[in-house]
Amino acid sequence: MKTSQAYSKKLCQRSLLSLALIAAFSTNSMAQDAAAGTKTVPVFYNGQAQVVPGFQDKSQWIKQELWVETEFDSDADGKPDRVHVAVTRPKQTETEGLKVAVVYESSPYFAGTMKNQKMWDVKHELGSEPPPRPVNEQAKFIPVRPEISRTEIDTWLPRGFAVVHSEAPGTGLSQGCPTVGGATEELAPKAVIDWLNGRAKGYTSIDGNQEVKASWATGKVGMTGTSYNGTIPLAAATTGVAGLEAIIPIAPNTSYYHYYRSNGLVRHPGGYLGEDIDQLYDFIYSGAPEKRDYCNKTIRDGLYPAKYDRKNGDYNDFWAERDLLTKIKGVKAATLLAHGQQDWNVMPEHSIRIYDALKKQGVPTQLYLHQGGHGGGTPPLEMRNRWFSHYLYGIDNGVERDARAMIVRESTERGAPPTPYLDFPNPEATNVTLSLGAGGNKAGSLQLQAQSKTASKAIIEKLVDDVQYKGGVLASAEQSPHRLIYATPELTESVHLSGTPSIKIRLAANKAAANLSVWLVTLPFDGKEVGSNGQLGVVTRGWADPQNHRALTKTGNYDSKLAGTPLVPGKFVDLTFDLQAMDRVIPAGKRLALMIMSSDHDFTLWPKAGTELSVDLSQTSIVLPVVGGVDNLKKGLGN
Repeated sequence: MKTSQAYSKKLCQRSLLSLALIAAFSTNSMAQDAAAGTKTVPVFYNGQAQVVPGFQDKSQWIKQELWVETEFDSDADGKPDRVHVAVTRPKQTETEGLKVAVVYESSPYFAGTMKNQKMWDVKHELGSEPPPRPVNEQAKFIPVRPEISRTEIDTWLPRGFAVVHSEAPGTGLSQGCPTVGGATEELAPKAVIDWLNGRAKGYTSIDGNQEVKASWATGKVGMTGTSYNGTIPLAAATTGVAGLEAIIPIAPNTSYYHYYRSNGLVRHPGGYLGEDIDQLYDFIYSGAPEKRDYCNKTIRDGLYPAKYDRKNGDYNDFWAERDLLTKIKGVKAATLLAHGQQDWNVMPEHSIRIYDALKKQGVPTQLYLHQGGHGGGTPPLEMRNRWFSHYLYGIDNGVERDARAMIVRESTERGAPPTPYLDFPNPEATNVTLSLGAGGNKAGSLQLQAQSKTASKAIIEKLVDDVQYKGGVLASAEQSPHRLIYATPELTESVHLSGTPSIKIRLAANKAAANLSVWLVTLPFDGKEVGSNGQLGVVTRGWADPQNHRALTKTGNYDSKLAGTPLVPGKFVDLTFDLQAMDRVIPAGKRLALMIMSSDHDFTLWPKAGTELSVDLSQTSIVLPVVGGVDNLKKGLGN
């Protein structure tokens, strides 16, 4: 069997050959026209749009401000909401009749956000009513904003694209109410794309009737953005809108449930302890003051507390409406997803779950994984350029035949090119099950589970919850009653993990509700901070509510609407759930370890100390996706 290194080498050789051929035979008609001096047009070399001198003079760029009419009325004033749009395009679209493709970014952040935000109080007993929510002052309204943003302009205008920006509903000078997910955030960018294709109306003012048309646009649009701005391209794509040819979502939040909950548990995004969807609503609401009373009463103070279930953390129709995976069948646009493996704010599952679904339905899809945190690793310009050049201008640069997975390896320097792989998970990875041996308050064993293992006598080990001890402290402790940890022997060779680990655990609690937090770490633990609320010694992690054990019976995306039920103190329940997906090489000299604890200081609610968890080791195991499977793991363990 070929090794991953062999795959990568072959893919690199193929890419270099493709670039050489493109360079040798690049006789694109647009480039010929430019050489002949007839018109200023986009020029492509090595399959990428090049900077053209005729497009570089910023003083010649044409800027337009307009409002596009949508198909919804979220503020209930009896008129379709209009979204605020800004266009920057080459002068040749006016002077030479040039038609260009569009790079488009939309955001709720462009007009500014709330200051001095106060989060929910996380000192909250599980299963009880949460304490009152702090009162926040919403973002300031700025009534004149002809230039929405400058992002993407300097990159794409000189290369022969137009750049369009829009403000999300209820933000800036866009009408309507913010909803934080849902139909309006899908239909607002759709309306802008429809306008670029002549199917929707745009106006020169927010309430006037003087139309403006996009006669300069080819109709082909590529969307991109990071974080919330990366969510919106995917939201637009779920509508199947014609003209949206390609999207590059970077660290997108693809499910607000997966952002604020985990497997039935109230769990906060890294760096924002105590944030919930109503907090994000206040954070982004920068729209007109006269609409705020209605929007706040209807959405923030009406819909949200009735549906988001901060008391229990269960999945329901409210969260399903804000989960783009439920609408993924509408996506036709080619999709390049990018995410950081140390992003503990918008966690890697947000991109992986979408990547998996798009592959299954045959949408051209590529995944770029880096070693940084939230939004800190935009794909190299070469990747993005080839993507937009192909899908927006039809350049035959072979991008659709590139490796599906591009992964920045751990040992590379910042800015180094990624390593290509045939796919994610690595096609050579297979699941390997490891079982636990006694001694977890100090360090029990993590060992290969025998294939012939049969039911054995229960082996019970206990931990006592105390949220004052952070996970990194517990992983570093030689001994602790507040966690259980189980480790392999020291690796004699590196081990490559690629995919989504999962855990099966049997446990009991001495109370009706308890947090459950699971980390996969390396020992000796390296507490150096990396990415977004990450530590170098954390390989992956996950959380779950044992009250939802009836729904937690298998791996995969969690979308069960089966409500959790209080635990019977002392009664054991079984749970199976995924940890966060990753592609990591664990170096020789380290030990892999599974750490089980209750409350997670930086992510979960903080109940009073004293909840006791009992874990039955005989019915608990972890499944790791190992490149090369069990043989390579044995080799790494020196067996």
